[in-house]
Amino acid sequence: MFKKILIANRGEIACRVIKTARRMGIKTVAVYSEADRDARHVELADEAVLLGPAPSRESYLVADKIIAACKQTGAEAVHPGYGFLSENAEFARRVEEQGVIFIGPKTASIAAMGDKIASKELAAKAKVNTIPGYNSPIESAEKAVEIAKGIGYPVMIKASAGGGGKGLRVAWNDKEALDGFTSCRNEARNSFGDDRVFIEKFVEEPRHIEIQVLGDGHGNCVYLWERECSIQRRHQKVIEEAPSPFLDDKTRKAMGEQAVALAKAVNYQSAGTVEFVVGKDKSFYFLEMNTRLQVEHPVTECITGLDLVEQMIRVAAGEKLAFKQSEIARNGWAIECRINAEDPYRNFLPSTGRLVKYRPPEQNMEAAQPVAQGGGVRVDTGVYEGGEIPMFYDSMIAKLITHGRDRNEAIARMREALNGFVIRGISSNIPFQAALLAHPKFVAGEFNTGFIAEHYPKGFSESSVAHEQAGFLLALAAVSHRRSRERAATLTGQRRHREVRIREDFVIVLTDESGRRDQIPVTVRPVGAACHVTIAGQTHEISFEDNLRDIAVHGSFDGRTFCAQIERVGLGYRISHNGASLFARVFSPRQAELEALMPFKAPPDLSKVLLSPMPGLLVDVTVQPGQTVRAGEKLAAIEAMKMENILFATQDCVVTEVVAKKGDSLAVDQVIMRFE
Repeated sequence: MFKKILIANRGEIACRVIKTARRMGIKTVAVYSEADRDARHVELADEAVLLGPAPSRESYLVADKIIAACKQTGAEAVHPGYGFLSENAEFARRVEEQGVIFIGPKTASIAAMGDKIASKELAAKAKVNTIPGYNSPIESAEKAVEIAKGIGYPVMIKASAGGGGKGLRVAWNDKEALDGFTSCRNEARNSFGDDRVFIEKFVEEPRHIEIQVLGDGHGNCVYLWERECSIQRRHQKVIEEAPSPFLDDKTRKAMGEQAVALAKAVNYQSAGTVEFVVGKDKSFYFLEMNTRLQVEHPVTECITGLDLVEQMIRVAAGEKLAFKQSEIARNGWAIECRINAEDPYRNFLPSTGRLVKYRPPEQNMEAAQPVAQGGGVRVDTGVYEGGEIPMFYDSMIAKLITHGRDRNEAIARMREALNGFVIRGISSNIPFQAALLAHPKFVAGEFNTGFIAEHYPKGFSESSVAHEQAGFLLALAAVSHRRSRERAATLTGQRRHREVRIREDFVIVLTDESGRRDQIPVTVRPVGAACHVTIAGQTHEISFEDNLRDIAVHGSFDGRTFCAQIERVGLGYRISHNGASLFARVFSPRQAELEALMPFKAPPDLSKVLLSPMPGLLVDVTVQPGQTVRAGEKLAAIEAMKMENILFATQDCVVTEVVAKKGDSLAVDQVIMRFE
């Protein structure tokens, strides 16, 4: 077994590998860029080597620097994690040439599966299902019908040079194939100057399901069941689970055996993943093979009890697999949510900066540890409270994994864990994840790769979340205010006859963006350790287990336990639960009367102007008047408290005027530029 390994990666996967190596008694070497000097993986490793500047092309992607770090530290092997150089056959070859072991598949296997055309040809030879199609230009409409009938309807007719929806038709019968071929050909000729047309099987209501495989250097190969990865946004996985709620045992076995056949065909030695597209009739076809550890590997670890990183290390060290296919368990259900630094309410724009608060939910599972009896919660991360989310790398903050005896228990546990995950200082996609998990179609397991596009066609907003729980959120605000008043009443040094008095009747005020106010009378009466809250004629019983200072609070509402987030913001309370969020101000009746007389300050229309979000120095302006910009493009950079904050466009627009100039000192809400 190795005595020391180097992890050629960063973030949560580097921390994940270090945990397993430490348990196995193996010393670890971290590599880092200048942006990651204070990163968690650097602190966890036994040694750390600086690679270079922040951009990955000058640090994590420079093979020479990583190989030099191996020689400098005496590392015997390299674990590449995922991303960066993990599927780079040339890097694997160069590492091995230097006498260092690559903890992953052999160079030939990486190369064979890295070529999309060659991999499909290999899959076909290994008798793995590939999407039926005719990949040569078709001469006539009659020939197209003949081919379509041979493949079996429905089929997709598409132009070789197609794009933007042009030159693409789905045909369900001979007539549609005849007409579709002619239309596609004409569109392709007019739009692209290329009238070549192909046909392939159209997979209805496609799901993305992948099989985890594991092979050693002694000819043994097994599959570790499947992962359901169909919940995707813009082809990026959002939620993964194992097993799939869609597959039956017969299909599961057939997919697993085909994945193993492909792995054996390329002499695969390590952990790898064979991805399939699966139709609504359970027909399945090979997409590609990922010759590395997947982001979502923890859900497989939960249901099998195997540590995949440990298995990769043992295989790389020359050991045989210690188990056979028949000995691989499939216990319970596991779900993973990717917690990303992005703002779901602003079209998922990246959100970088300092993690002012980072409080994950309570955990009873951990990477490289046996799965807790009855399941639990696990968080894989590479960040810490007070740390930075740099702009140079991917947006992942953490992976939240829950395990239960069945799917419903895993979902319930995930919803509670999301409610208890506190992240402040940057935006995260937690509200979106919570809304997805509450969606009836997801709960029923009725979804495919088009789920998010179908159910959130205009993106995500607070109105996307069902508000049946509005009464619950209002009750939490009212009781939180009562608790705050009770604490204030205990403060010493209060003036006589001016002491804080605790009352039972309050008015909750809700104000929308246009200034429209809703006033909701509420009474809060203490009953033992609980409170009785009466809203709209209904009385509820609430009790809390946590202190006022805690953002994530646990308690009981009408006899049912809950976890929610309650935060005092100015004169109000921000309440969040299951993806729904509410800002409520709680006053005495007289205060509410007076507050109603106050003028309303409408928030600025940010669609026409870019305002400085903070006082600071304008260090960069990247656009000019008249320039067209796209959502997500950089507009300017402001330096404040030795931190550079990047301002991005939230929508497509044209810059009409740049008001501020580079080097200006800006006040909060000062205009930087205007749009049309």
